[in-house]
Amino acid sequence: MNAQLLLLALCQGLFLSNNVTFVAINGLVGLSLAPLPWMATLPIAGYVAGGALAAPLVARHQRAWGRQRTFQVGLLVAMLASGLCAWATVVQSFWLLVGATLLAGYYNANASLYRFAATELVAPSTKEKAISWVLAGGLIGAVVGPNLASATRDLTVQPFTGAYLALIGLALLALGLMSRIEFPPLPQASDGSPQGRPLREIARQPLFFVATAACALGYGVMSLLMSATPIAMAQCGLPFSSAALVLEWHVIGMYAPSFFTGHLIKRFGALPIMLLGLLLNIVCVVVALSGVALEQFLIALITLGVGWNFLFIGGTTLATEAYRPEEKTTAQAAVDFCVYATMTLTAFGSGALVTTGGWQAMNLGSLVPLALLGAALGWLAWQRRRATTPAA
Repeated sequence: MNAQLLLLALCQGLFLSNNVTFVAINGLVGLSLAPLPWMATLPIAGYVAGGALAAPLVARHQRAWGRQRTFQVGLLVAMLASGLCAWATVVQSFWLLVGATLLAGYYNANASLYRFAATELVAPSTKEKAISWVLAGGLIGAVVGPNLASATRDLTVQPFTGAYLALIGLALLALGLMSRIEFPPLPQASDGSPQGRPLREIARQPLFFVATAACALGYGVMSLLMSATPIAMAQCGLPFSSAALVLEWHVIGMYAPSFFTGHLIKRFGALPIMLLGLLLNIVCVVVALSGVALEQFLIALITLGVGWNFLFIGGTTLATEAYRPEEKTTAQAAVDFCVYATMTLTAFGSGALVTTGGWQAMNLGSLVPLALLGAALGWLAWQRRRATTPAA
């Protein structure tokens, strides 16, 4: 840990405060404004769809402007988008809310690169720990996000308008912190140096393919269940304060393990830790299927958070081994595009599934992507074992 990495971890915490607040309120605000109930989580899907659409644009901006300036532009966009979300609640416009969250996706795509930028602030031998420590900043979001949503829910005439306005303040604070971080220049390909491989060649590597699948499917399943949780709990007669509590502990489960996940990966390797994360996701589904009491929601979402942590940090670490320095912006944007594209489907699908099929049907459906991820991890393990086994 150094001062620069600490500031980046704080920015990550403020980013997660924004995300958790969005998850806590966007589905409920969407449900109150949507023309049809199954469209309730479209504002959440808009946020991640915006991230998917902005990922290639952010990669180009990072190459042209550098890390710091692009991150700062992302925070300015976050302030504008939050203001538009607040106005959408005042004028009761569902489509303005969706458009504002789509715009906020540019901030989402920017801030998702904090974990990659962390590796540039430390020695190469400690990159696993740097990724973990920056993601550990998400614990700030675990506390601030749900409590901010609860505390500001009724500050204005329209519910949750105050929460969106508070997010402007969080982005402004992050903007001040970001101005104090000095990132090293990104490698630039010149006429006399290698230009880097085409993306299709990078993506054909088993290592890159499985790393991307782990990040995308792990995040997708987490988004599917987390996005629907406030709606499912409301359907079960549980108050919003209980949903905020569950989300708080879920996000703690997502980021608290980051203090030691890097050590575990360094000692045991990324694949075993990712397999453990997959097993924890399955445990989450089993608990969720056992009932709809507050305790079952709480245990299921905490387990889901820890499982996501192992999959996401493991996948991110694997991805850094699959590209060259001059390829990093292209490869990192490709990973995040796949993550956001998957999350777009699951965030929107969660609203449709939970309002039509129910909480249990949605959990059963999540076993399909988990099975695909298990097959991908097993395939990579077999590939590596075959590569290291000496020929007879």
